[in-house]
Amino acid sequence: MIVRIFKAIIPTELHIEFEIKFKEISVPVVKNYKGLISLEIGRPTKWNPQEFIMISQWETEKDLIEFAGQNWNQAHIPKGMEKFISECSVSHYESIVLNTA
Repeated sequence: MIVRIFKAIIPTELHIEFEIKFKEISVPVVKNYKGLISLEIGRPTKWNPQEFIMISQWETEKDLIEFAGQNWNQAHIPKGMEKFISECSVSHYESIVLNTA
């Protein structure tokens, strides 16, 4: 399983509009792809006052490539969202299975 963490720096004055569009545009785009296991989005806190995140888990690297293309290790920004983002990054990790018993 692959964990993808997308981080975006959004100017404070755009937070409300960005959050609405993030839920209306970005989330449905990601949810439409095969292999998506889970999706979470987060808004800024006092410790990261301009940073929004999207954390997605994918069954395989192939599924992630279907979503983000051959340059899957780069940020994938849906059309219309680029105007909000002053800076962004994406990171990927292999999931470590935890035994909870």
